[in-house]
Amino acid sequence: MSGVLGMILAGGEGTRLMPLTKSRSKPAVPFGGSYRLIDFVLNNFINSGITRLFIITQYKSQSLYMHLKNGWTVSGIPGCFIDPIPAQMRTGRDWYKGTADAIYQNLTFIQDQFPDDVCIFGSDHIYKMDIRQMLDFHHKKEASLTVAAVKMPVDEVRSRFGVIEVDENMRMIGFEEKPEHPKTIPGDPGFALVSMGNYIFKTECLGEILKQDAKNLNSSHDFGKDIIPKLFPKDKVYVYDLASNHIGGEQSEVYWRDVGSVDAYWESHMDLVATHPPFKLFNPKWPLHTYYPPLSPAHYTDTADNHSLISQSLISAGCFINGATIRQSVLGFRCSAEDGSEVVQSVLVGDVKIGTHCKIRRAIIDRHVEFAPGFTLGYDHKKDLKLVSFDKTGPFISPKGIIVIPKGMRLGFDN
Repeated sequence: MSGVLGMILAGGEGTRLMPLTKSRSKPAVPFGGSYRLIDFVLNNFINSGITRLFIITQYKSQSLYMHLKNGWTVSGIPGCFIDPIPAQMRTGRDWYKGTADAIYQNLTFIQDQFPDDVCIFGSDHIYKMDIRQMLDFHHKKEASLTVAAVKMPVDEVRSRFGVIEVDENMRMIGFEEKPEHPKTIPGDPGFALVSMGNYIFKTECLGEILKQDAKNLNSSHDFGKDIIPKLFPKDKVYVYDLASNHIGGEQSEVYWRDVGSVDAYWESHMDLVATHPPFKLFNPKWPLHTYYPPLSPAHYTDTADNHSLISQSLISAGCFINGATIRQSVLGFRCSAEDGSEVVQSVLVGDVKIGTHCKIRRAIIDRHVEFAPGFTLGYDHKKDLKLVSFDKTGPFISPKGIIVIPKGMRLGFDN
């Protein structure tokens, strides 16, 4: 892997995840109780033996920096690094104008490492991939660019993802960025082949196409909108199917989720606590590293009136469950639920305090939220609507009825 450099695009603003992204960038959003979204792509690189990584940041990046500093520092190993690169206006007075511009403004960092291939991956998707297998495909095809792709139902694709057409050898012969009417896979009319936003470029090809794009005043400087459509008709652009990627200890079903909306974020968490989870956080052959604060194990106690009951849930370190019921839920670090309270199909990001006899259902609760005794959420729609802030900076109800409570709120208290 000495000839490979990873560039992780981690500057996403994540407006569709508001209010979870009110004070943090999208890659820094907590996920699965103990992780951040960026952890999944980082683990894919590290488990694949790729240890030269630049992380390109931009919006509200402080919590992301702190997470990387605490959990992803590499020191003392020559040729290994995981370094964030903040937006620095290196080529002018502009912040990054698109994904391609973000790489173009940092070409110097790439050139200083002399890589043969550059892996440019997004940072806000949930999946596992052995990137070495994609690199092998890239080299066998002698491709200038290889694009990772996954098959998805057409109804989930419209106006959301780049849609790819390939020939019998997996060479790209067509590409549309977020079409309203996606082209389906021949012989499989209910599905389309979708770009994952992960690319492997030959370094020389990458430098040339980015320099050309930078001179084009009409370009939006985006890989999906500008780079791929220009490159595939005249160069060797191939498509790597995630379904062909195999990881020891994993089931055969392909799992890839874009958690770019509140509903997708909640649904992905419900996948984690399903009876037969399609995506598992534990696999000793593919460990998922993150930053774990120094906390005691989760603690469950009974009261005179109630036993603590935990069912199909993930409970993180530092949590205290005192005679409460937790069903189909994910609790992040340092959450507490008191006597007689009930949490169902919910995501507690961390540091959430639930008073006695509270009832919380189908909710996402951000950090440092506190519920007064007897408070209910997710059971009375009219009552929930009274909390809603329609600018999405306060409490928000998603199209599928998931209620999101932003950081620091105290609900049900007189003051």
